[in-house]
Amino acid sequence: MEKQEMVEKTVEVLRPLETQNLMTTIQNLTLQQIFSNWVFLLVTLAVLFFGVYKRSKTVLLTLFFLLALIVMVKFAMPAPEQELSMKTILPFAAFGLGIGGVIVYFMFIKD
Repeated sequence: MEKQEMVEKTVEVLRPLETQNLMTTIQNLTLQQIFSNWVFLLVTLAVLFFGVYKRSKTVLLTLFFLLALIVMVKFAMPAPEQELSMKTILPFAAFGLGIGGVIVYFMFIKD
């Protein structure tokens, strides 16, 4: 019985980390909430400082990718009750091509 209780407690602790719950949380966040979170700002500034200090294009492009991904999910993700259609997939394609183009340009073309 003790093992079953431990499994149930673990399931309850991990329930907020399910994909559907994470996507709902991300969709309901505002950019103001994301960029005013002190932990997010501290980590972002630490990564930015490290990238500038080491002069690492890889670190800076990773930071760019993560920030662009946040903005893409916020602006291009349809509401939970809407279905995916061609109209909602086009912003993903545009953001993806833009992000990929910037990364390819800085990693391979501009050397």
